[in-house]
Amino acid sequence: MKVLVINAGSSSLKYQLLLSSTGEVLAKGGAERIGLDDAFILHCKPDQDKVKIDVDLPNHKLAVEKVLEILTDKELGVIASMTEIEAVGHRVVHGGEKFSRSVLITPSVKAAIRVCFQLAPLHNPANMTGIEACEEAMPGIPQVAVFDTAFHQTMPAEAFMYALPYELYEEHRIRRYGFHGTSHGYVAQRAADMLGKPIEDLKIITCHLGNGSSIAAIKNGKCMDTSMGLTPLAGICMGTRCGDIDPAIVTFIMEKEGLDMKGVDLLMNKKSGVNGISGVSSDFRDLYAAANEGNKRAALALDMFVYQCRKFIGSYAAAMGGVDAVVFTAGVGENTPDVRQRAVEGLSFLGLDIDKEKNAKIRGVETNVSSATSRAQILVIPTNEELAIARETDILARPLKG
Repeated sequence: MKVLVINAGSSSLKYQLLLSSTGEVLAKGGAERIGLDDAFILHCKPDQDKVKIDVDLPNHKLAVEKVLEILTDKELGVIASMTEIEAVGHRVVHGGEKFSRSVLITPSVKAAIRVCFQLAPLHNPANMTGIEACEEAMPGIPQVAVFDTAFHQTMPAEAFMYALPYELYEEHRIRRYGFHGTSHGYVAQRAADMLGKPIEDLKIITCHLGNGSSIAAIKNGKCMDTSMGLTPLAGICMGTRCGDIDPAIVTFIMEKEGLDMKGVDLLMNKKSGVNGISGVSSDFRDLYAAANEGNKRAALALDMFVYQCRKFIGSYAAAMGGVDAVVFTAGVGENTPDVRQRAVEGLSFLGLDIDKEKNAKIRGVETNVSSATSRAQILVIPTNEELAIARETDILARPLKG
């Protein structure tokens, strides 16, 4: 099935057209600066350079229409007609407690996504804009919502509840939701495939490490705990996000720095993390370059990041009563051998022993980097959220074909 995968942001729209059965990417790209001056689309076919197309994009509907024009263009396109697109899969960041799996988009589903606007005000409204733009541009084509939070809905109450007055959960659904669920679910299943064992028999810790990072404990194929919380701000320190801090720091900073709620939110989300500690960058390549030149703050930022990764791995192994595999994925996890090595350093008591020489050579390739004596396996698995979304979309849309 040819599936168009859409990830809509507030002023952007990323897309991939792929075959759900094989994972073959037919074309991919993104519309940028939607609703702004100097909008453009970057489009790419396999084994070809990206093409930049300057185009006026006042809204997401026109962006979708322009993407469809490009996909069917005689020179740039890969399909003869829009009718070749059999379904559209949408990444939706927050599904709240309503959605524990992907769903066909209906009016009631859209209403439930809107209820979650308050939980993901930067993401869900943009996701909805993408959904409605595709519905207008492609009437009659099945649309599927795949939620970042759905995979984590198997967490038990003792893991997802916060020790706040219970009424706040009842009234506002304040709890841990977790994010990157599509990625965690995908790489956990790939880990089971690599190990040749049913996922139902395994205890896996998945480390999605990028500009945004989260770690998950997956026992018997189900998420038991994850580091992100009500929002993607919680957990380990990230590119620009602070991760877990003492909650009282928020009001302390507001008083001392004269910040309002928006100001402190901006500080924690955009000015903190390894960028805030280092004063250099949120890009780990820049941090390593600076640290190698003697920048102590850059070195500290890296030390903090790997320490927090190691701490979560240890705590999740304790929560699950052991660990069979630790998976590293996403931009930093897949491409930074030093982070992987230091994240499992000292965890031989859990059966984790990395092959340092092998690990040092691996970037972005699916590989087992464990030593021959390691009782638990350490795996590098490139994530493929678009393929996971396409497969979920295929499952739900295929029966509609009759």
